[in-house]
Amino acid sequence: MATDPPGDLQLAPLRGAARSLDDWLTTFHLAAVVLDPYTYESAWLLETAGRILEHFRGADCRIAFVVTADADDAREFLGPWADRVLTFADPDRELVKALGLNELPAFVHLRHDRSVAALAEGWDPVAWREAANELAAAMSWSRPTIPAPGDPKPYAGSPALGS
Repeated sequence: MATDPPGDLQLAPLRGAARSLDDWLTTFHLAAVVLDPYTYESAWLLETAGRILEHFRGADCRIAFVVTADADDAREFLGPWADRVLTFADPDRELVKALGLNELPAFVHLRHDRSVAALAEGWDPVAWREAANELAAAMSWSRPTIPAPGDPKPYAGSPALGS
């Protein structure tokens, strides 16, 4: 079950200084895909996750990847996505723990007040579609197609806290 993370939790982008979650949520909601770069489960979903996040570019939310690695490994895993989408390095899985995640990859929508508006874990296209539809409704935005042609078949994620 998802939990609302504390406002003083620090999120470190690949470029720039770490800031508190409250700072990141001051103006915009956060739509994030949480990935573990050391697992196949997250690697299989990278392009799909990027497509879903890109769909919300221009909406009144901040789109981001959260990668459970240091900045160098996050950049290596994401490749060009690291330059296209805001990325937070979470090597100690502090956000993962604070959200109470069980499986990665995960899609999460956090409101201004840090409450979890929507969450999908593993690659369950129906759950991701529901979470994305909730975000779209909150942002008065169009809904992405999930699953889209070429997306992987559903699968369980890897343990969110690592092996």
